[in-house]
Amino acid sequence: MKHRRTATVQRVVGFLIAGASLMMIPPALVSWWYRDGTASLFLLSAVVLFIVGMAIFLPVRQVREELRLRDGFLIVAVCWLALALVGALPFLLLAQPEISYVDAVFESMSGLTTTGATILVNLDSLPRGVLYYRQQLQWLGGLGIVVLAVAILPILRIGGMQLYRAETPGPLKDSKLTPRITETAKALWLIYLGITVLCALAYWLGGMTMFDAVGHAFSTVAIGGMSTHDSGFAWFSNPTLEATATVFMMVAGINFAIHFTAWKRASSQAYFQDPELRAFASLLLGFAILTTFALYLNGTYGSIAEAARYASFQVVSVMTTTGFTTADFSLWPGFIPIMLICIAFIGGCAGSTSGGMKVIRVMLLYRQAIREIRRLIHPHAVIPVKIGGRKTSAAVMDAVWGFFFLYVAVFVLITIALNGVGVDPVTAYAAAAACITNLGPGLGDVSANYAGLNSTAKVILSFAMLMGRLEIFTLLVLFTPAFWRD
Repeated sequence: MKHRRTATVQRVVGFLIAGASLMMIPPALVSWWYRDGTASLFLLSAVVLFIVGMAIFLPVRQVREELRLRDGFLIVAVCWLALALVGALPFLLLAQPEISYVDAVFESMSGLTTTGATILVNLDSLPRGVLYYRQQLQWLGGLGIVVLAVAILPILRIGGMQLYRAETPGPLKDSKLTPRITETAKALWLIYLGITVLCALAYWLGGMTMFDAVGHAFSTVAIGGMSTHDSGFAWFSNPTLEATATVFMMVAGINFAIHFTAWKRASSQAYFQDPELRAFASLLLGFAILTTFALYLNGTYGSIAEAARYASFQVVSVMTTTGFTTADFSLWPGFIPIMLICIAFIGGCAGSTSGGMKVIRVMLLYRQAIREIRRLIHPHAVIPVKIGGRKTSAAVMDAVWGFFFLYVAVFVLITIALNGVGVDPVTAYAAAAACITNLGPGLGDVSANYAGLNSTAKVILSFAMLMGRLEIFTLLVLFTPAFWRD
C-alpha cells in the first residue's frame, strides 16, 4: 500500500513536470520574434523538462490510488522544488552573463514564488526572451502552478482537493467557490487571466510598450515585482502608470473569492461587506498617510503631493509584497525603511496572490490579544473572537497562533543563519524578511539586488522564499516523523 501511494505521488509529479515543458514555448516565441538568439535555450529546456517528466511518469502510469491530504503536501512541495530547479535551466544556459547554478536556481525560485529578488544586473541589455521568461515565471507562480494543475488533474482521474488544500493553506483553505474543486480552480484562473489582460491594456494605454505592458502586468497581478528594467518601475517616471500599478496591486491583494462573487452577482456589494478587505484598505490608507507626512516633514520631497505620490505607491507595493519601487526607500530617513519592511509581514488578504502572514491572521491575533486584556478585567466573562459578526472557532485560533509562532521562529532562524554565513546584521534581517514575506527588495546590501551575497546565503534565502510561498506548514509537515508513518 505504501509503495502504491509513493507511485501515485510519482505519477502526479511526473505528469506536472512534463506538462511544465509548455511554459518554455512562449519565451521561445518571444525570442524568435525579437531575434535575440535565445530561442534554442528555451526549446532545449522544454525537451529536458518533458523527458524528465515522462521518465518519472511512465513507469507508474497505470497506478490508481486515492490521494490523501498528506500526499497533497508532498506533491506540492516536490513540484515547487522540482520546477524551481529545472526552471533554472534557461538562466544557466545563457552565454552572457554567465550564471552559476545556485544563482540560476535563486532567480527561478524568486520568480515562481513571486518574491522578485534578483541576482541579475544590466537587465536593459538582456535578451527579450529571458526578460519575458522572468515575468512569466512570476505569473505562473502567482496563483499557483499546482492550483492550475488541479483544473486538469481529472485527466489522471485524481481528485484535486488534497492538492488545493496543500497549495493554499490558511484560515480559508477549505472554502470553495463552486461545488467541484476543478471548477473552482478554473474560475480562479479565469479571473486571474482577466485581471492580467485589463492590467496589460491599462499599462499600454498609459504609455508602456506592449512588451513592457505585458511583462509588468504579469508581475503586478502576480504580485512578483520583477521588472524588465534595472531601475524597476522608476524607469517610466510616469504618475499615470504609477497610479495604474497602485490600483492593480490593491486588486491583486484582495481575496480572489470576493472578485469571483462580485463578478458572478454583477455587484460590488461583496467588496464592502468583507471585514478583511475593510481592514486591508484601512491599513494601506493609514500607513500611506503616515509615510507621506514623514517624508514631507523630513524634507525628502518638496510638497505634500509629491510625498504622497511616492509614499502611497511604496506602501501599497510593500504591504501587498509586490516589491515594485519608484524610489530607493532604503535611503528614506528615520523609521520609514524599517516600518516598510515590517508591514510586509502583514501582507494582503487571504486568497490573494500576495505574501506575508495575511490580514485575516493579523486581525485574529489582534482581537485575541484584546480579548486577553479584557479577561484580566473580567476573568469569568465569555468573550468570543468574532470576524464580521461570526464567532471564530478554537481550531482556527489554534492554527493561527501556531502559524504565527512558526513564522516568527523561521524568520529568526533564517536571520541568524544568514548572519552566521557572513551577511551583516542589517542585510541579514532585511533579506530574511524580504524573502519569507515574498517581498523582494530589502535594506543594506540587498536594497537593489542579491548579486553580492555568497552562495550559501542564496541557498538559505531560496528555502525562505519557498517557505513563505507555501506558508510554512506545507514544508515543515514533511519534517515530522508522523508524516511518514501510515
